[in-house]
Amino acid sequence: MSSTINVGGRLIDLSVPRIMGVLNITPDSFYAGSRLENETEILRRASEMLKSGADILDIGGYSSRPGADDITEEEELERVTGALRNLRREFPSAILSLDTFRSSIADICISEYGVDIINDISGGSLDSAMFGTIAKHNVPYIIMHMKGNPQNMQKNPFYEDIMTEIIRWFSEKKRELVLKGVKDIIIDPGFGFGKTIEHNFIMLNNLERFSILDLPVLAGLSRKSMIWKILGIGPEESLNGTTVLNTIALMKGISILRVHDVAEAVEAVRLVSRLQGS
Repeated sequence: MSSTINVGGRLIDLSVPRIMGVLNITPDSFYAGSRLENETEILRRASEMLKSGADILDIGGYSSRPGADDITEEEELERVTGALRNLRREFPSAILSLDTFRSSIADICISEYGVDIINDISGGSLDSAMFGTIAKHNVPYIIMHMKGNPQNMQKNPFYEDIMTEIIRWFSEKKRELVLKGVKDIIIDPGFGFGKTIEHNFIMLNNLERFSILDLPVLAGLSRKSMIWKILGIGPEESLNGTTVLNTIALMKGISILRVHDVAEAVEAVRLVSRLQGS
């Protein structure tokens, strides 16, 4: 498995897992504690995350929670560009990832706002021009698996064999990207995106199987319903459960954790790394 990615000429070592902090520039993300709607809140949260040890900040202006409203490109772009401008000004060396499935927004934000990584929840499935845009700019690309779209993905998702189907899907997408010249690809199995709770736990229990793709793996488990529905609580009470599942994912070899709570994830990485190095 590749242990580095090239981020704007900087080689980022993934042999020790990295932490991606979530910055939701949306009014309706599933976890209320992650919603940021003004410049002061965005910069304060970003500063906290970076000081706590975040390696990457992931900025999103389109809520991808199940059943979320579909917004226009213009509205998504308006939400993220102000945040990106301010983040780049205040934290010039920070690695900024943009969470978008729209190639036009990716193109503008890489060109004009210095976005370093594109994080695409649809893996190119919702915009056929995305792979070409990634190849054009030669930036790392996080390709996530999602069955359907945010509006319908949780309406009775079905798989004959979820691991085989998703690995095959990633293999085909990897081939397309490599043929276009994309060099730095990270895969995200897409916990909660077109999967039942049972599907999510099957994936978590078999995360090491994704190593056959020879690509870094990102796990986004933070405060998701697979935690709080099992425990009979809500997203706000799901930090402990998140840490438990993040620890399992780390033990199974993932390279990046995408989280709302950076300090706790950093501690999990340090402890698991110590265990694995002992």
